[in-house]
This record gives sequence, C-alpha cells and structure tokens, in this order.
Amino acid sequence: MNLRRDALQILKDTSRTFYIPISILPPGLQEAVASAYLCMRAIDEIEDHPALDNRTKVKLLRTISLTLQAGVDGFAVDAFSLGFNGHENTLAEVTLRIREWSILAPEAIAPRIWDATAAMADRMADWAEKNWKIQTESDLDRYTFGVAGAVGLLLSDLWAWYDGTQSNRTQAIGFGRGLQAVNILRNHTEDLKRGVKFFPDGWSAADMHEYARRNLLLANAYTNTLPTGPALDFCQIPLTLAHGTLDALANGKEKLSRRDVLALIQQLIGASMKAS
Repeated sequence: MNLRRDALQILKDTSRTFYIPISILPPGLQEAVASAYLCMRAIDEIEDHPALDNRTKVKLLRTISLTLQAGVDGFAVDAFSLGFNGHENTLAEVTLRIREWSILAPEAIAPRIWDATAAMADRMADWAEKNWKIQTESDLDRYTFGVAGAVGLLLSDLWAWYDGTQSNRTQAIGFGRGLQAVNILRNHTEDLKRGVKFFPDGWSAADMHEYARRNLLLANAYTNTLPTGPALDFCQIPLTLAHGTLDALANGKEKLSRRDVLALIQQLIGASMKAS
C-alpha cells in the first residue's frame, strides 16, 4: 500500500479546496500538511456527523485525543480502532483511517500534528457538550480559534520546520478564522436544520460577512508577508477561494460552482506565472 498516494486520493474525495494546494507541495512538507489536514478532517467528520448524538461525539472525540496524547513513536495497529468499536459502519473512511494519517508525516514533525489534533478534538468535544451554543462574538472567536485559528498556528510551525519560513502568528490565526467564518456562512442553512447555530445572538448574515471579511484582511496580510515558496503557494489557493465564496454568497449564490473554482485557480496560477 502506498500511504501517500492513498492520502492524496482521500484528500481529492473530501476537499476540493485543499486537495490542489497540498498536491503541489514538495516531498516531506506534502506528507506533513496532508497528515495534519486528514487528521483534522477525521475529527471534523465526527463533529458534523448527522447520525451521531452529542454524547457519542464527545466520547469519540475525547478517545481520539487521549490516543494521540499517548503516542510515542507511532501507534499500535488497533490504537484508534478500539475506540471506534460499534461505530465502524457509521464513521467516514477518513475518520476510521486516522491512525494512517497520524503516521504519514515525517517523524520530526508528527508529534506537533498529534498535539494540535488532540487539542482540537478536546475543544470539539467541549462544544458538542454545549451543543455549539454561541451567544456572543467572544464565543464565536473561541470556536473559530479552536477549530481553525489553531490550524493557522500549526501551519506556521510546519513552514518553519520545513524551510525556516517565519510568519506573523496573529495573522495566521486570522487566516484560519477567516476561512472558518466563510464556511459558517456557506453552511448556515444546513447547520440550522441539524439544530446548530454558529451565529451569535442577534447576528444577521451581514454581521457574519463583516466578521469574515475582517479576518480575511488578516489572512491577506499573512500571505503578503510570506516569501515566494511552498507556504505562499499553499495559502493563496484556499484564501482566493474563500474570498470568491464570500463574494458569491453576497450575490445570492449558495456556493462557488466547480467552474467558478477552476476559473479562480487558473486566474491565480496565471498571476503567479506573470509575477515570476
């Protein structure tokens, strides 16, 4: 089995936003970022799972966190599967295979990914316990940090590990928060149907748009300080798609079409080629 090839295929199946930027990363960094994305996608699928009650989500997420915290130089073959007992036919493939994603990254950086994923799983469990009850902007800030802003910090650590690239960590948090705020807007109707509301009390879609744009300004500043190289190549694509999605939503669309996505990426690639 070729784990790297398998990981890229699962990426392609689960995320049109992140498959392309991860697929163009150089060896070593590609495995690290793919590992981080897939581990976090694995727990995200639990948080959003429509067939699991909150109590079950809490148990699964905390079990994953404890397993990751016990990692030393890898994980036993059944380290995670024991915690999935009884849910094998319910959980997504990306979740069931979290052990594989956890050992995909190079040994020198893998523990940082385990740490970040374990912390995120615990935060997700906390939010599941309170049924994602977000009342204030501070609540929203805590949620978007826990599930996305912390990812920006992890990415900054991955860039530094790979080639020494340094970045503004406050702006990195804004990068993650901005992408998550766009996701909240895009999924708002579906979330309401499952009884979850990420908008603070009294907020309209316009308020969430303003919150998203404010954080995307930090994301813009973040990418503008990155030197030419893998980190910049990676960050520009999801940021461009986030801006495009926000504009589409403001114009009454539900999301970007596949054609829109391809057009934005081609536009970005064309601009990069001219710049070089």
